[in-house]
Order: sequence, then C-alpha cells, then structure tokens
Amino acid sequence: MSKHLIALLFISLLLTSSLIAWQQSQKPLQAQQAIPLPEFSLPDLSGTLHPISEWHRKILIINFWATWCPPCLKEIPEFIQLQTEYAGQNVQFIGIAIDEAELVADYLSFIDINYPILIAESGGAKLAQQLGNTVSAIPFTAIVNQQQQIIFYHPGELSKQRLTELIEPLLSSQPYLNTHLK
Repeated sequence: MSKHLIALLFISLLLTSSLIAWQQSQKPLQAQQAIPLPEFSLPDLSGTLHPISEWHRKILIINFWATWCPPCLKEIPEFIQLQTEYAGQNVQFIGIAIDEAELVADYLSFIDINYPILIAESGGAKLAQQLGNTVSAIPFTAIVNQQQQIIFYHPGELSKQRLTELIEPLLSSQPYLNTHLK
C-alpha cells in the first residue's frame, strides 16, 4: 500500500471515530452510564471557596469557559436567560473559568452574569476531564441531576434550545434517566 493510501485510511478512521464520539455526546447518559459528580471546591473572584456540594439537590448546569474563547462568550447570554427562566425551579448554572482571575474580572465588568462564576485557572482542564471532557474542549458543559450524577456532557457550544430540551425532562415528575431524547 502506498503511503498516501495509508494516510487516507487513517484520516478516514479518525474522522469516523470522531463522528461516532460526537453523536454519542448528543444523547443523555442512561442510568448505568451516569457519572457520580466528584466533590470539588473552587474560589470565586473574591477568593471565597465554594464546594460543589453548596448546590446539593439542585439540577446543575456546569459550564467550563474562558475569556479568550468566542463560542464560550456566545453561550453566556443564553445561560443568563436560562438561569433567569429556571431560577425558581431548582436549576443552577455554574460557570467555571479556565482562565486567569484578572481576565475574568475584566470580562465580568462588561456583562452582568446572574450565576456563580468560579475560577479554576489551568487546573480546570483536569476537573473538566473528570466530568467527562475526554477531548479537552471548551466550552464544555455537564448537566448534573438532583442525585448528583452527571447525566449529560457536551464538548463545544450548546444552544439554548438544546439545553431547554435537556433541562425540561429533569423538571417533570417522570424519572429523567428513563426518558429517551432524540
């Protein structure tokens, strides 16, 4: 086989496996696949340490972002809207900045975010990995049910519509893990 044919086959295999991984990331995890949310604590901009257990028994939308990431910044206004919409329904958005505190403070001086922003700096990548970010992408979002299980994670940008589709079943009386979202 020629080197070009081998390279082409390798690229095809890589693209196919990436597509399969992306398709799988679009589906909520089934009960046997849910990942327990690890305990962690991170500071806010004032230096106050916040353990994730502070939001125990809430539906959590944990979003890893950075000030230098255009898709991250594009999501934030939609997250603000959704936090307002779902605030009285036990839903809590949490932003985890993988960035320097000074850059985050500067960004926050221009936008009024209505959910907690925690600072992870470079250690945030490892934490995101523990929450399912196997491709080390940002933005990265994980959804945690009220039983503290990660039931969905997604590398890359999420739309307001897709987040609504994922949050709504968690609010209903039917157990979320037994539903099938397409």
